[in-house]
Amino acid sequence: MSTPHNRAEKGDFAPTVLMPGDPLRAKFIAETFLEHPRLVTDVRGMLGYTGSYQGRPVSVMGSGMGMPSIGIYSYELYSQYGVENIIRIGSAGSYTEKARLFDVVLATGAYSESSYARTQSGDPDTMQLPSAELNDALRASAAAQNIPLIEGNIHSSDVFYREDNGEHPTYWERLRDEKGCVAVEMESFALFHNARVLGKRAACLLTISDSFVSPEATTPEQRQTSFTAMMKVALGVQIG
Repeated sequence: MSTPHNRAEKGDFAPTVLMPGDPLRAKFIAETFLEHPRLVTDVRGMLGYTGSYQGRPVSVMGSGMGMPSIGIYSYELYSQYGVENIIRIGSAGSYTEKARLFDVVLATGAYSESSYARTQSGDPDTMQLPSAELNDALRASAAAQNIPLIEGNIHSSDVFYREDNGEHPTYWERLRDEKGCVAVEMESFALFHNARVLGKRAACLLTISDSFVSPEATTPEQRQTSFTAMMKVALGVQIG
């Protein structure tokens, strides 16, 4: 039952899928944390694996960058492969001094200027929400492992390289102060919307990789392999 973007067969994916943006991060997670991981898809180099973690089946698959990309992969996982839960695990840029390098953020909402939800289903809402049940499971996993979480809304942006038009306050300061956005990434708005439309569950954990309020930044190698706290929280989720 392969799709244009996925060669896996029915039953190849577990009910819960961890979804980093980078397919090489998916490969790292599978080979580092999963028992008996097997490659189930590699179309267009977007690697997906299924194995088990502490006796529970789990899959991990890359999403690519941006809302159109995660929109395609998450929609197919939910609608064609019987996936119930998708946990995005990604990197983010901090909008506040409260979220420092390597801190883990749990998204309580995703704000975006994107037209994704309006185009996909006619939904005009600029704030899309994660599953409350899945967020509670992530909180429980983090607490059991003594991993602190920073909670707040996030900004899902269509644009990575954004021109500075000289406005004061800046766009990101307004998003922080008016929308409660603690960090920026590029995917969760679409993921949350797909889950709502299809009656599934979605959540997002982010590790701060750089900051708008300080010169701190991580290397590409650190982003690929070193965000282990976030990975452990997502892997520790116990949900049906």
